[in-house]
Amino acid sequence: MEQRISLITLGVRDLARSTTFFESLGWKRSVKDASGVSFFQCGSMAIGLFPRGNLAKDAGISEEGTGFEGFSLAYNARSKDEVDEVLKQVQYLGAKIVKPAEEVFWGGYSGYFRDLDSHLWEVAWNPGFEIDESGAVKLPD
Repeated sequence: MEQRISLITLGVRDLARSTTFFESLGWKRSVKDASGVSFFQCGSMAIGLFPRGNLAKDAGISEEGTGFEGFSLAYNARSKDEVDEVLKQVQYLGAKIVKPAEEVFWGGYSGYFRDLDSHLWEVAWNPGFEIDESGAVKLPD
């Protein structure tokens, strides 16, 4: 198996509302003719939005689940100011700020929010992570 992730699919309660949330952040939807799912190109990978019940059924598991799922998604910003701007924007669009942005122990600046379906996102500025023009993160060697 190659060392990469191609697609992260988020199970959402209301596909239209969640699609609008991401489009309101300025994200451009791809594969617009796909029925019952929304895709967004994110650098070298993609995010998919799929109705929660359909995703559970497709995986053959129960749709029930609450609380901390044991992972977070992250958006790496190009500056501290961008961290603050993104958190203000998502809060305005209905996301819940879980942890306001602050200086963190590893030398960066970050905060957390839950999106409309309670997926946990970190918004972080890390001075040690290079971000190229396309938004791809280059980790230090």
